[in-house]
Amino acid sequence: MGEPCVPRLLHRIGVQTRSAERNRPAFTAALPAATGPAAARPPPPSSQLRRPGPGPRRPRNAEGAAPGDAHRPARAPAPVGAGTERAGPHMPSSTGSRRCPLRPPPLPAPRRPADMNYSRFITTVSAARKASPIRLLTELMQKSPPSLISLAGGAPNPNVFPFKRATVAIGHGTAVEIGEDLMKRALQYSASAGIPELLSWLKDFQRNLHNPPTANYSPEQGQMEVCVTTGSQEGLCKVFEMLINPGDNILLDAPTYSGTLAALRPLGCNIINVPSDQHGIIPKALKEILSTWSSEDVKNHSHHLPKFLYTIPNGCNPTGNSLTTERKKEIYQLARKYDFLIIEDDPYYFLQFEKPWAPTFLSMDVDGRVIRTDSFSKILSSGLRIGFLTGPKPLIDRVILHIQVSTMHTSTFTQIMISQLLQQWGEKGFLEHIDRVVEFYRTQRDAMLIAADKWLKDLAEWYPPAAGMFLWIKIKGVSDTQQLIMEKALQKEVLLVPGGAFNIDSSEPSSYVRASFSLSSPGQMDLAFKRLADLIKEAL
Repeated sequence: MGEPCVPRLLHRIGVQTRSAERNRPAFTAALPAATGPAAARPPPPSSQLRRPGPGPRRPRNAEGAAPGDAHRPARAPAPVGAGTERAGPHMPSSTGSRRCPLRPPPLPAPRRPADMNYSRFITTVSAARKASPIRLLTELMQKSPPSLISLAGGAPNPNVFPFKRATVAIGHGTAVEIGEDLMKRALQYSASAGIPELLSWLKDFQRNLHNPPTANYSPEQGQMEVCVTTGSQEGLCKVFEMLINPGDNILLDAPTYSGTLAALRPLGCNIINVPSDQHGIIPKALKEILSTWSSEDVKNHSHHLPKFLYTIPNGCNPTGNSLTTERKKEIYQLARKYDFLIIEDDPYYFLQFEKPWAPTFLSMDVDGRVIRTDSFSKILSSGLRIGFLTGPKPLIDRVILHIQVSTMHTSTFTQIMISQLLQQWGEKGFLEHIDRVVEFYRTQRDAMLIAADKWLKDLAEWYPPAAGMFLWIKIKGVSDTQQLIMEKALQKEVLLVPGGAFNIDSSEPSSYVRASFSLSSPGQMDLAFKRLADLIKEAL
């Protein structure tokens, strides 16, 4: 089917804009109350809420463990590979099926999808965003026939740019060639959601890999949508700003990625820490926290209900923890019961060391309540800054509106280079590249575990990570590793990250350190842990 004519596209934009204006009051009507003080019902216990100042003692779970202690091993660390296999379905047969070989068989059908009220999650700022007319014109011009004479755009003339062509050599493939015509496009403005060919590839890939139930929904029902972001960090920040009003309650399992905490703190939300262990969030502990709210609160959409649960489900940074399939199912059902969103931040999804890979929250999402972030940073390039968001269209569209007035779009040159590579490789070639990357990081992990077992066996505790780049180490007899690492470790010429950097309150003492196995050679890891062992012995 050919491209629609220009007048029809203009008319379509006009209709969409007027439609958005007609729908605006209904979209924002439920929002103002969410921005005011939450006084209709007492909030969760103060011990579970983030408050200014030092705050109360951390709550304890049923086993007597504090959230920050959830990663303390109850027994000696398992040997390499032992106890790290996650529950999951068997590998599917590739015969006679287009299903991605890494995707588990479909999960049992859940009860009927919920009718999502996305307006209750959106901040007034996000709800007030409107499409940029100039950005719409940019996208319109890119869909127009060559015969169109446009005097509308403010795009510079690419003929004056000094860059004319590029050839990028590729390992395990032929070179990516960007000729003069493609280079002109690569150096020019592009659509805020992403260039069409990359978006199309990513949407097909997400459908084949995760088979999200929402793929065939209508837009109003939360149809799966994808947009390209400048690294997954941009997507995360824009999602947070779309969802969080000051005073909102949100759930996450700390210790967690320090970049997430840095993005959340200025937004003034109450961060409720959900206990976790080496298998990720503990559903029983989450259920206990959520029992603070009654069924009436859910029915009446109380503004005290948590807006979302944030989690890194595979190879969590810093802990290396990975959620099991069964726990994901339990957590998703709790999200349905208490009507909160799930932000599935999964930059280490492609660095899982065992197959089959565990099903994602996106693959379970019958309601359209999962926003998923993916990243090419760990597998293609961190410096190219390419990530992508997948989630319900009403929410992804809000993020795109924010992109229109901030970064405008991810680098067109970067997108074209990645798109050309993916088109050349296809899904099969891309997944073969993933296998090579995983094998490298598995070997690195094993080398670090050997070094840890050699030098730290009687001085520290850890669990072998099932994914990612990190080993989370608890130093025995040291209540806080901050001074040990930031002052004394440098004198020993070894550097790790003190565990406190990943706590909700970074000043809270932590007996953990994070070690990365991504860059160092096995010999360097061995020497580093010898130096760390000497340092610990001196401290004790």
